[in-house]
Amino acid sequence: MRAVVVGASSGLGRCIGVGLAQKGEQVALLARRLDKLEGAAEEAGNGAIAVRCDVTEPASAHEAIEEAAAKLGGIDALVYSTGIGALARVEDIDVDTWRQSLDTNVIGASIVTAAALPHLQASRGRAAYLSSVSGSTTAPWPGLGAYVVSKAALERLIEVWRTEHPSVGFTRVIVGDCVGGEGDSMTGFNTGWDMDLALELFPTWAARGLISETQLAVEELVETVDHVLRLGATANIPSVAVTPRNPAS
Repeated sequence: MRAVVVGASSGLGRCIGVGLAQKGEQVALLARRLDKLEGAAEEAGNGAIAVRCDVTEPASAHEAIEEAAAKLGGIDALVYSTGIGALARVEDIDVDTWRQSLDTNVIGASIVTAAALPHLQASRGRAAYLSSVSGSTTAPWPGLGAYVVSKAALERLIEVWRTEHPSVGFTRVIVGDCVGGEGDSMTGFNTGWDMDLALELFPTWAARGLISETQLAVEELVETVDHVLRLGATANIPSVAVTPRNPAS
């Protein structure tokens, strides 16, 4: 399988890209930070390639997808794991933060998908997008308004792509608390957070049951993504949830 993983320089995206390569897939790792990508490609082995890509710039996204397709000999699978989550109370979210969140988490996903579409149609492949329990499953998390709104929009975007292009498989991958990447959260998600505000909000998240009692190992996420991608467009998998199991269940 020839897979392109976008957002593969850190966090869960890096784990997925490296994990797929170590499972024997041909993988192209895409993100803005080429130095981190090259490190991920070296870790992945199996001929994994690193391609710089800024999903907020259409020309960069299209050029990166075409370079990846040329080096892989086509594209069977696309993983969009890019995502930013600014921490701020909703009344304090400024215009730049709203735009950056939507540009990266939603618009970028559509730009990359459009670039990859001809290749996915040719291979009858599948695209998978990392979403979050906060986008549709749980109540909104206080302090993560821009992220929650963008993930909800991403999920509707995936439905639009599925409706208009049924020859390609489109799957949202809803992720719960999962560890295995970088940073304090081990996902790379909380980079740049105001930790005083995070500590203030944490009790509210816990009291509302938004934080899982256990953490999902990232290997489980990689295994699920790999299985979904291998099915290509032959199976109808609009959504799959990968969340930790409550130890009491």
